[in-house]
This record gives sequence, structure tokens and C-alpha cells, in this order.
Amino acid sequence: MKHLALIFMLIATPLFAVEPDEVLSDPVLEHRALELSKGLRCPVCQSESIDESNAPISKDLRLLVRERLVAGDSDQDALDYIVARYGEFVLLKPTFGGANWILWAAGPLMLLLAGIVGVVYVRGRSTAKAPQDDVLSEEEAAALKNILKK
Repeated sequence: MKHLALIFMLIATPLFAVEPDEVLSDPVLEHRALELSKGLRCPVCQSESIDESNAPISKDLRLLVRERLVAGDSDQDALDYIVARYGEFVLLKPTFGGANWILWAAGPLMLLLAGIVGVVYVRGRSTAKAPQDDVLSEEEAAALKNILKK
């Protein structure tokens, strides 16, 4: 049974979508292309790199990366070209510059704000006065007795 489970797990592992006709003949350039492709997001799938996606646009992006590297671009030049063409959305790990710093800072700031609100709330609850039972006046006590007798 364990062997069967192992076989199913091995079959279920994701396979790279890079097709044989995309592979460059130069192993150094192919390695560089694979490294660059790991950091590029599929615009259709959005949670996969272009190497893992079978979408047509991912194939186009893989070919474009290889085309730029064959043309003599450095890794950064190839990335800059793709980002200029498709936008920063294609990067799996966006840069910290520009307006992105707001997005990077939003999570920690919200966590800090939630912590402050939590501390203020807990301290407010601990210093709040406990509700006190009010003593009934004689008239109210007599009215209550009359109600309970009925």
C-alpha cells in the first residue's frame, strides 16, 4: 500500500511545461533562461511561474526570454524588457521601488494597528467598572412583591 501511495505521489508531481522545441542548444543559456523563468508569473494562471504553466502566453514569454538571451541581453536586461512590455505584474516577486513600498508596508502596518487596537481594548476592559446591582427603593420593592403574588 505504501508503494502504491508513493507511485501516486510521484505521478502527481507537477511537471515543467517547457516543451522540447523551446529548449536552447546552449546549456548555459538554457540554465539562465530557466532561472529567469522561475521569477516570472503567468498572466493567466497568476499563481504559477511561466515554466509551470501550459497557457499559450506562458509559452510566448518563455520564448521571449530565450530570444532575448540569444540576442545577447544580460539577465537584468531581459527582465527589464519583459517588465516594460507586460508590466511589473509578471514578476513573482515585485520590486520594492515606486508605489510598491505601500503594498510591502501595508501588511506589517495593519498587524501593528491590530495589536494596538487589541491592547487598548483589553486594557479598557480590565479597567472598566463592574456593573453593580442597584438596590430597590421601598416603593419598587412593594410593587415587585405585588407582581410576584399575582
